[in-house]
Amino acid sequence: MSEQPATPPKSLPLVLAEPRGRKKPPRHLADLTDTERKDLLVEMGLPGFRAKQLSTHYFGRLVHDPAEMTDLPAAQRDELVGALLPDLMDPIRQQSADKGKTVKTLWKLFDGSLVESVLMRYKDRATICISSQAGCGMACPFCATGQGGLQRNMSTAEIVHQVVVGARAMANGDVAGGPGRLSNVVFMGMGEPLANYKATVGAVRRLTDPAPSGLGLSARHVTVSTVGLVPRIRQLADEGIPVTLALSLHAPDDELRNDLVPINTRFSVAETVDAAYEYFAKTGRRVSIEYALMRDINDQGWRADLLADVLAADGRGTSWVHVNPIPLNEVPGSQFTRSREEDMDEFVRRLEAKGIAATMRDTRGSEIDAACGQLAAAE
Repeated sequence: MSEQPATPPKSLPLVLAEPRGRKKPPRHLADLTDTERKDLLVEMGLPGFRAKQLSTHYFGRLVHDPAEMTDLPAAQRDELVGALLPDLMDPIRQQSADKGKTVKTLWKLFDGSLVESVLMRYKDRATICISSQAGCGMACPFCATGQGGLQRNMSTAEIVHQVVVGARAMANGDVAGGPGRLSNVVFMGMGEPLANYKATVGAVRRLTDPAPSGLGLSARHVTVSTVGLVPRIRQLADEGIPVTLALSLHAPDDELRNDLVPINTRFSVAETVDAAYEYFAKTGRRVSIEYALMRDINDQGWRADLLADVLAADGRGTSWVHVNPIPLNEVPGSQFTRSREEDMDEFVRRLEAKGIAATMRDTRGSEIDAACGQLAAAE
């Protein structure tokens, strides 16, 4: 470790409470089921069947401008849109990289909270990385978001809207490469998704419900990341939605992980890996292990060996898991720096030598404050 290791709190709560009296985000059709959307309009004295039309515009046609909803009566259009499609967030800053194929957006929510999303276009897919909280309460010292603490949870609709806007940008050809389709969603932006469990699962359901109920994405193309909230991992396994689970481990031993991921003082490496394996056993979905490589801190060859041993312990074998070593996105002024290329290569080699599938993460947008939280912090 470094000379001044982070001092983790003795106990981190599973879900951090938000201040009482905080104003809630506007209610949006993405927060509601089909039945709830219809019932809301009926309660307002509006035709219930219009809910499906609004849902078709939002999820099916990726339209948000009332002027384009010509199948709605002009006299009721504003009222209908105001009831189920209120404005949720405004883009206040945007950066692009990789010849326009990586686009990072800083959003201002209704209460002034700031969150970020990143749209990345590859040859075979388009992926959006989204936020689930404004800030984060997990306090990982190498993470830009963790340094700022938690402002609040995002609503289901606020989470979903990042994806819908990204899908619209792809469909309209606003991303370099011409019109295309958004195919993948990763909950790896600001926040700990499983600390905002209800909204995260609600968002996953909206994203995977067939249009016009939802966006109609494949659950297998949705990845939910966590630092290791063990009870929530087990709960997610029982939801019946076969998303990919990504466990941000970052260290194979408790001594180091206590410093890097403070929730480890509550749920040890062994407990966390056990829960991840249980997720695989119940869902059949191979788990991703995220491992940010930090120079002379967690990138030693012996730690790669230990990581392989921990993952394969208790007769689990190696087929259930895939490791993604990640070159650290450095935060200005931080004591944590990116590993040397030769050390990263050796780390992957040592994992593969023990039968662990490992792929070095392709880091996008390093010149545009790629680490989530950096753009918000600068603003």
